Amino acid sequence: MGRLAPSAAEVARRIADQEISCEDRVASRLDRIPRMDKDVHAFLSVAKDEALEKAREIDKRVRRGEKVGRLAGITIAVKDNICVRGMPATCGSKILEGFRPPYDATVIERIKAQDGIIVGKTNMDEFAMGNTTQSGAYGPTRNPWNLERVPGGSSGGSAAAVAGGMVTLALGSDTGGSVRCPASFCSILGLKPTYGAVSRYGLIPYANSLEQVGPMARRVEDLSLLYEIISGHDPKDSTTSRRTAPHGRRPAGVKGLRIGVVKELFGEGTQKDVSRLVLDATGELEALGAVVGDARVGNLGYALAAYYIVAMAEASSNLSRYDGVRYGASVEKGNADWNEAFAATRTECFGAEVKRRIILGTFVLSAGYYEAYYLKAEKARDLIRREFERAFKKFDVLLGPTMPVLPPKIGEKVTPLEDYMIDVNTVPANLAGFPALSLPVGFAEGLPVGMQLMAPHFEEERLFTVAASYEVRA
Repeated sequence: MGRLAPSAAEVARRIADQEISCEDRVASRLDRIPRMDKDVHAFLSVAKDEALEKAREIDKRVRRGEKVGRLAGITIAVKDNICVRGMPATCGSKILEGFRPPYDATVIERIKAQDGIIVGKTNMDEFAMGNTTQSGAYGPTRNPWNLERVPGGSSGGSAAAVAGGMVTLALGSDTGGSVRCPASFCSILGLKPTYGAVSRYGLIPYANSLEQVGPMARRVEDLSLLYEIISGHDPKDSTTSRRTAPHGRRPAGVKGLRIGVVKELFGEGTQKDVSRLVLDATGELEALGAVVGDARVGNLGYALAAYYIVAMAEASSNLSRYDGVRYGASVEKGNADWNEAFAATRTECFGAEVKRRIILGTFVLSAGYYEAYYLKAEKARDLIRREFERAFKKFDVLLGPTMPVLPPKIGEKVTPLEDYMIDVNTVPANLAGFPALSLPVGFAEGLPVGMQLMAPHFEEERLFTVAASYEVRA
């Protein structure tokens, strides 16, 4: 976690030019994983033999003078709810124990097509429901910066693997902040792309209308590269857009860029040190030539409640498929009928948080409550989206703290409501579908703090511009 290593593009170039061996580089990264992970527990499974075999194949192709991909020799960790053919996909849950997908997610196909090397699957909150990576069935992940603290969630394993130098890049998924939260808590970069910019085919679903696969990295250049590779229309996912993101047309800097500081994101519960570091970073962007002003986004007070109603409703529907019959774990109950066996499997194999969200989601979709809760949440969602669209007419980029607090201690007792409140700044981007990025802006009490940048739909390049300008400045 010290000085940054060469960029992914530079490593791929050196391998293509035979300056370094792909096998040697991958082997050195694989050797680091057990040394670091014995304390951190970022990985649920490591594919050492497969990774080395792929590295040897790349070296052979280079020696034959063949062209290799843009991710040649780059080690990548994958959240355990994204399907990689032949590797476990547990979603951090006992109910998917033993499941190995027979296919690759589209994002994995695109990474493999560029010779990226998948080294393993990472720990997560069960079914991506959480922000601490403590709720999974296989134990908590620890923050590499402070092993007594959480790494954030639900993509905490991916963030910890990147922050701990175990891999160069990682994939997470973001339903309400699950890429940005751990990016903030682990002092790395994490992007939630525009809804529809990246295929969800092969992402085991939690809440379809909210979630996106997102890249994680330690430098903006690497984050942008991975995003460019995994994004784009996919005929296997009808929610992907045919709109082409403006890759490579990035402004040179932030001079003249209108940046709005969203005051509502500095509300009650935001720790003073978090606010101070984010405002200090904003001042540095202003010194680089950005035009900074106060932005107001109305109706944000409804965002958290609307998000959890929509997310839990969709989770209730999505998780009904886990019946102990078609795949995953099954609890044998002798001569019990199907309903009894179904209930027994779900009771034993789902964790407390997943059960809570299924029950609440079923409730808000039930007769008599659908209009009172779910439909109102969707109306609030539309109001929030329109408020942000108005704000983006005045500003090119909006910002605020990613997380309102510093990383909590592992095992710290909080109520479910207190836990949900941590997502207060990140859920609006998922409700409205626009892109959001978390970047490190310093440390308070020795713990990382992240700043969240938001832009209009399909304007990820603006986010990379601001983040890259700040990265150079920092």
